[in-house]
Parts: sequence; structure tokens; C-alpha cells
Amino acid sequence: MTSSSIGPLSLRDRHIVALKQILNLNTPPSSISSLSTVDTAWKVLIYDELGQDIISPLLTVKELRGLGVTLHISLKSDRDPVDEIAAVYFIMPTKENISRIGKDVAEGLYESYYLNFIAPIPRDLLEDLATVVLESNSQQNITKIYDQYLDFITLEDDLFCLRQVGKDSISYYALNRPQMRDVDMDEIIKKHVDCLFSVCVTLGSIPIIRCPIGEAAGIIGLKLDEKLREHLRDHRNSLFSSDSVTIGSLSFQRPLLVILDRGTDLASLLHHTWTYQALAHDVLDFKLNRVEIEEVDESIVLNDGRHPSKRRTYDLIPTDKFWKQQKGNPFPIVAESIQEELERYRQSEDEVKRLKSAMGIEGDTQDLAIGLLNNTTSKLTSAVSSLPELLEKKRLLDAHTNIATALLDQIKKRKLDIFFETEEKLMTKQVQEKILMEVLSDPAAGTPEDKLRLFLIHYICTPTMTQTELDQYMTILRGSNCTCLDAITYIKRWKSISNMNIVSQTREGGTTTMGMFSNLVNKASKFAMEGVKNLVVKQYKLPVTKIVDNLMECRSSPETDDYRYFDPKLRSTDNTNVVRNRQGFNDAIVFMIGGGNYIEYQNLQDYAKTRSTTTATKRIIYGCTELVNASQFLEQLAKLGQ
Repeated sequence: MTSSSIGPLSLRDRHIVALKQILNLNTPPSSISSLSTVDTAWKVLIYDELGQDIISPLLTVKELRGLGVTLHISLKSDRDPVDEIAAVYFIMPTKENISRIGKDVAEGLYESYYLNFIAPIPRDLLEDLATVVLESNSQQNITKIYDQYLDFITLEDDLFCLRQVGKDSISYYALNRPQMRDVDMDEIIKKHVDCLFSVCVTLGSIPIIRCPIGEAAGIIGLKLDEKLREHLRDHRNSLFSSDSVTIGSLSFQRPLLVILDRGTDLASLLHHTWTYQALAHDVLDFKLNRVEIEEVDESIVLNDGRHPSKRRTYDLIPTDKFWKQQKGNPFPIVAESIQEELERYRQSEDEVKRLKSAMGIEGDTQDLAIGLLNNTTSKLTSAVSSLPELLEKKRLLDAHTNIATALLDQIKKRKLDIFFETEEKLMTKQVQEKILMEVLSDPAAGTPEDKLRLFLIHYICTPTMTQTELDQYMTILRGSNCTCLDAITYIKRWKSISNMNIVSQTREGGTTTMGMFSNLVNKASKFAMEGVKNLVVKQYKLPVTKIVDNLMECRSSPETDDYRYFDPKLRSTDNTNVVRNRQGFNDAIVFMIGGGNYIEYQNLQDYAKTRSTTTATKRIIYGCTELVNASQFLEQLAKLGQ
């Protein structure tokens, strides 16, 4: 697998290489390029839930077929025996999974077994596996057992999370629940450390770690430093061999790993957004690079006068050029770009139709393709070669048109542009309380949840609020039928015990309202944008980005001066004084404990682009325990407030 751009491989590239090696029956490549000629011996791929979550954003079904996978199936499903074929397992080492492997081996489902554990298998479970295999006298069928250190989900070149939302007990709620026992906290800390260790192994880099003192981030930073040190002592079994480092490292310079607690910035997880990717995550069902929307078929009318609807799924992947270019742009720009692309497509289609008419060929596009193939003129050969590309472009444009239409429907229905603009002003201290009251009291503005999010941002960003003022807002919210009001109880408690300066949750920035959309107001447009503000977002740094900027530039700041400094390669365990003597970093991994979102991810990517020069490219990988949208985070806050 080669990188999509000249330079070091991305985290996504590295993850794909590791998966391909697993499907190549763990034949170690002499170089990355050697994996382009993968062994096509037929095999069955068996995964658990996490294994499926890891694979699905990285390899398509077509790519799996190209790697010799004839069947991919869940470990828990009922499976029939398949003769003379290897089975590749990609699973977590759990008692339940070990028991199921033992059952598969005893029933002789496959000829040989290649067991790849996503995380290292503990000794007691390895002994359990040996016992169940020996009991069925099938040990000769177990070909290989591997610890893979791939315990995280990579979604983009510079984006990863540890788990899908709700799939594991490492959420913000799990970390902050009042009945937390020490043993539970230790388990959560260990899970984070093991997953971050896997990220370091996959990248082939030993980072320099910075984290705040105390709370979960400080403990995880300390434990990760200890784990890396312990591993580096064992030179014979090092996962950071010279080959691994050469292939996987971000650059010749070691990266900075910044570990942060979610309490650094709660407001951003509740914020209404205005960029394409973040908006899709906020208002649509978007997970693991796949968005699901409900499409109404207006050509059919049911007996009750309604139109039938169906759920459609679209993959939003890095090979989609339009998605790659537009995902971080404000929605109005995206809508305008779709319109322009549709116009270009229609021009190309008209050219093909003109050629078809000139040749006297009748029928649809497929018939045209057959007719063109039978002609040897250079013009027709060119048309034939461009036809598949044209059809693929049309498919992607249709997908983005449908997604953007679904987003626009939500924007209009809920007045999301008003909420976004008001929140931007709230967080930058540019809005009057009267305007906030008007939005919260407007029955036509947004859902009850939208109003609760707006108020919570105001509450978080306001250093002091009297009980009388709070009661006044609560009355308005109850009148708007807001549920999840327990979230306010939690935020009140969080503000009272948090040692963070609440003022740090505010930021610079804001929005500008431009003139009405140039190309999108005409009646022929696919997008009728009347009534929606054309908001242009001013570039600014979120609290997380400010912290990362200070640490990457080794700049003194009250926010970060007391951050701990760990270098696993140095003998001393805490080298805070060393930071003064270091030059800045070009590569960073930012990890947010307690959940993250696409708003922070995009803000960090924008910062990296603006700070890159012709001689030095800044690169930031963003990771989090789980990618949560505001709705999911609000539920967690409400549970904590009960």
C-alpha cells in the first residue's frame, strides 16, 4: 500500500497494511510495496463486533475479494463447515471468543486456523485456548497465533477513535459516573493505555507525551509512559524495530502526543455546526464513514396521501474526491459546489448525447456504450474510456445531492443557521441575553433538544449565574417541552467542582452573514436556499487547538506551563524542564478522553494547514474514545445529573 501523497504513510495507510498482512496469512513484507502482490489463496475471514468495526472503514468487500477472502462472517453467527480452506480470525481475546474458537475447532469447521488477536491475549486466556484445543485433539489445525496491536478504529488518514458510541464502557458517562469504583476506573485507564499503545505501534513511533496534572489524562499519560519504557527495555522483542519505524513514522522527528480530558471544552460537543462532515454527524445517522438517510419517493402517493420513504446508505470514503475536498467547508459552499458539479456533468452528458446523435445510435447510455465499442475512431474511443468515469461521477453526485438535500431539510425545519449563529456569538461574548431568550421562547425555532443545547452552551460559558436566573431559564425550557433537563443539574455540579477556569471555555471567532447565495436561489436549482443564512465562519482556534498550538510550538502559556512531560526514551520519568530546550514539533497526535467530534477534528486540520510552510508540513492526528454527536452527549450528561 502506498501513501496517497508523497511522504510518510498516514495512520490509515499503516492500518490497511497491517490488515492486508493478516489476510496474507501474516507473511511479513520485505517492504510496503511488496503487499501489492498479496497471496490470493482462498480463505474465510471471521471477526467479532470490534473486528468488523475496524475493518469496515478500511477495506471494501471488493478489496477483501481481491485479498482472497471468499466469505467474511461474524464469529457469533451459525456457520457451516468449509473444506480445505484456511480461516483467518480477527477478534478480541475474551473468554466468550476463546470458547467459540474451541467450539469451531472441535467441530472441524475449517482446515487450518490463523488466530489474530486485536489486542495481546493474556496468559490465562492463552492457557484456556490450549486446553479447549487439546480436549478436541485439534492442536495440529491451529497454524499460527498472533498479537496484532490494532485495538482502535481508523476512520481517515488523521482520525481514529477507540470504540463506536455505546459499544464499550469508556464513554464520558463511564468516566464520570458517581458510583465509580476504583477497580472500574483502573480497567478504563488500562483500556485507554492499551489502545494508545496500539496506535504508537501501528505508527512505528515513540512519542513525547504531554498531559495535564491529575484527572484521567494525567494518569493515562503516566501509565502509557511506563508501558512504553517497559517495552523498550526488551530489545529482543521490540515492536518499534528499525524497519517498523522507517515504514511507519510520521517523519524523522518524533511526534508529540497530547492527552486531554473532555472537561477542557464541553461546549464544543453541544455546539450546532455549519460544516458538511460535522453537520452530517450532528443531524443524520453517520458512523464508521457511512451515512444513512430517509428518502421520500414523491412519485408514489399512498392511500392516506403520504409518500412512501425508504432508508438509503451512502459510503463517504477518502477515494471520493468531492467528499475529500468539501467535508470541512461550510454547508452553503458545499451546496453551491454540488450545483456547479451537476452543471459540469450535464455538459459532459450533452456532449455524449450529441456524439450519439451524430453517429445515429439510438437507445440509452448502456446501448451507447455498446455502439461506441464497435467503432474504432479516436473520438469514440475517447468517449468510451470516459463513460465509466462519467457514470461513477454521476453516482457520487447523486449521493451528495441526496445527503445535502437531507441536511438542508433539517436546517430549514429546525432553523439550525439561527442556532449556529447565536452559539458562535455566545461563545465569543457577542450576544445579548435578550436575543437568547427570544430564540429559546420561539416555538418555531428548533426542537426542544436544540434549545437545551443552546442554553447549556450559554451556561457553560457564563462564569457566574444566580439561582434566580437559572430558574427563569428552566421555566422557559420546560415550557418548550425540553427533556434531559438533568443535564443542567450535572453542568451545575461540574461548574462548582471543576478547577478549570470557566472563562477558558470562551473563544474568539464568530460568523459573518454574506449576501444571498449567488447560484442557489434560482428556481431551477436543486437546492432552494431561501430563508437560510449564508454564514461564513471566521477562522479561530477552539480551546483544544489553542493548547495544541502552545505545546507544538513549545510556547509558554498559563494553560499549559504545568503540563507533565514524558519522554519514554529518557531515564528520568518526568522531564518538565526539558521542554524549555526543545524546538517545536511538526507532528502531533491529539487524544481526547471522554469523546470527541468532527468540529474539533476539522479545527485542528485547519490549524495544521495554516501553520504549514513549503519547508515544514504540520500534521495532526486526532483521536478520541468515541465520536459522539450532541444528542448522544446530552443523554450522557442527563444520566450523570440524575
